Amino acid sequence: MRTSLRSAAVATTAVSLALLVTACGGGEKDGDKGTGKDTAPSASATSAAPAAKALSAAELEKLIVEQADLPGHQVQKAKATDVVKADSVSADKPSCTPLAHAMSSVAPGGPGASAQRKTIEVPKTEGASASPKEALGALAAPVTSVTLGSYDGQGAQEAFASLKTAGTDCAGGFTLLGGGEKTKISKVAPETVSAGEEALAWTVTTDMDGEPFVTKLVVFRKGNTLASFSTLSLGGTVEELPKAVIDAQAAKLG
Repeated sequence: MRTSLRSAAVATTAVSLALLVTACGGGEKDGDKGTGKDTAPSASATSAAPAAKALSAAELEKLIVEQADLPGHQVQKAKATDVVKADSVSADKPSCTPLAHAMSSVAPGGPGASAQRKTIEVPKTEGASASPKEALGALAAPVTSVTLGSYDGQGAQEAFASLKTAGTDCAGGFTLLGGGEKTKISKVAPETVSAGEEALAWTVTTDMDGEPFVTKLVVFRKGNTLASFSTLSLGGTVEELPKAVIDAQAAKLG
């Protein structure tokens, strides 16, 4: 298993355990293939309207999903050590770097500010604590990393366009470069999703020492904010898009 996705899997384990303890142990709780239609304003509209200004990190913190927004889930703020720097992740094909960034919970395209959360759907239990079987199920439950990025001017539209291009150019796979290691992405297949003003989604298959590791990736744009969702599971396969998380984030962005 390559370092970049091994790190993601380790992080998933830690998050799953921490959230399971909180949920079950009584602790304190804090596009289709191009579904998104190109909605960039015309030249006349752009000249008439003031240029968009990126929100601050503090403003994004008020807009990103929190515990109260996701019943049946646990939500954790990403620790500073979990936040990946954009210049530490790239791809062997330059046009695929936006996908590599989104997969790594990095807001693509150089936003003015960003914010991150990790979410997991917790198991339903009869008592106050999870059984060993339920605990194992929680560890295999999909964990979704949510990233918001806010951009000046047309930055969000440009970042979304770069992801749309990447989805086409990189459908047959690419190599993700990060942490001094190379991770082979064997396939990027389009999914159907609807959110924000324009949205895209993919099923991403990674070659893990000859075994497929299937994750989901979603991005949508609302104004000059880009929301991305990267979902993986220690079980090795994610079956569905994180609809509840996407809907909650879309509602919070308005």
